Amino acid sequence: MTEPVDVERLERRELERLQLERLRAVVARVADRVPRYRDRLRAAGVSPADVRSLDDLQRLPFTEKSDFRDTYPYGLLAVPLDRVVRVHASSGTTGKPTVVAYTRADIELWTEVMARTLRAGGVGPGDVLHNAYGYGLFTGGLGFHYGGERVGAAVVPISGGFTERQVMALADLGATVLCCTPSYALHLAEAIEEAGVSPKDLALRVGFFGAEPWTEAMRAAIETRLDLMALNIYGLSEVIGPGVSVECPERRGMHVAEDHFLPEIVDPATLEPAPPGTPGELVLTTLTKEALPVIRYRTRDVTWIDPEPCACGRTLVRIARITGRTDDMLIVRGVNVYPSQIEHALLQVPDLLPHYLLVLRRESALDSLEVRVEASAAVIAAGPLAVRDLAARVRRRLHETIGVTADVDVVPPRTIERSAGKARRVEDLRARPGGGR
Repeated sequence: MTEPVDVERLERRELERLQLERLRAVVARVADRVPRYRDRLRAAGVSPADVRSLDDLQRLPFTEKSDFRDTYPYGLLAVPLDRVVRVHASSGTTGKPTVVAYTRADIELWTEVMARTLRAGGVGPGDVLHNAYGYGLFTGGLGFHYGGERVGAAVVPISGGFTERQVMALADLGATVLCCTPSYALHLAEAIEEAGVSPKDLALRVGFFGAEPWTEAMRAAIETRLDLMALNIYGLSEVIGPGVSVECPERRGMHVAEDHFLPEIVDPATLEPAPPGTPGELVLTTLTKEALPVIRYRTRDVTWIDPEPCACGRTLVRIARITGRTDDMLIVRGVNVYPSQIEHALLQVPDLLPHYLLVLRRESALDSLEVRVEASAAVIAAGPLAVRDLAARVRRRLHETIGVTADVDVVPPRTIERSAGKARRVEDLRARPGGGR
């Protein structure tokens, strides 16, 4: 793949020419190699030859998370499996994860957009990058790892957890860059204060925070308590992982890597293009991914596009901070969790009734999830030991199937409020005084 010398500052006409060239190529490729897309395009009455302008993007069918589930695990691959060198996965709405795959060229693409992300914050040789995003199937850790090495920073692959060790590493290794979820950044700030360390004694200069919703109030708290510049990032596994967009120091929206990811905003009710500057659902098309390209992927994230020139000189459009979602997905410490997914796990535990409530709180700057479940009358009658055993089984089941650690509150039958209409399954206290962000 041949990249322009400085794609972030290309004239819009040149960028759009590049986008159209790549869009036509990726549509032709998925029509030829991915049965799901071939059938969808045929049903929509569209052929690759019909894509003559960027406006023709609106004629193409959407891709949704259900497409990953229905073709699990490799049905959306556009390359033979022997060309896949990496597989990651994120949560799905059932027990099956959303599997994403990468070729060597995809890893190179990911590395480059992550390097671009870090360069936006001035990261380069001489920096020490403290990477507290999770490694493993989650894409956050490795994305920042690749980008950090590409820009010449010294990467500390500490991952999440072990907060005391994190504080020691931040101080002893002279970290200048912090990468983690915003809630964990605040948790680290508290731990640093409890250790008697002043932020002024640390070398931190800039932080890249994402993987969960956060606000300007959280940004202000992070910057004050850690004495750094906090930049917002955005990405999702189905598209690439982190690296889709990032704030520049102007911090007036996140620049989208438009040469690789083509953004749209649609009205989630009509799926028609939203008027310019109007919030709606973000839809993304990958222009250069090989293994698993997506066409018009509905992210369910709500934002709006700002096409105005940025003072930083980049010509790439910006998306605003994500303000919500159009579905019921929850984000807890960077992990995507669906109520239906939790319900699926709970229904596999004997002695539980099919009534539950999910309570989300923010304690010590970290999100916590409480799962309130009703036990059978027999368990309650058996006494506290049986109740504790049931709670332990539920915790274990949730951790094994979904990967989240939850507090489990076992209550007697008919404790949880019933409703004649749609049952209230989620109580999110994070946005309320005393429990919120």
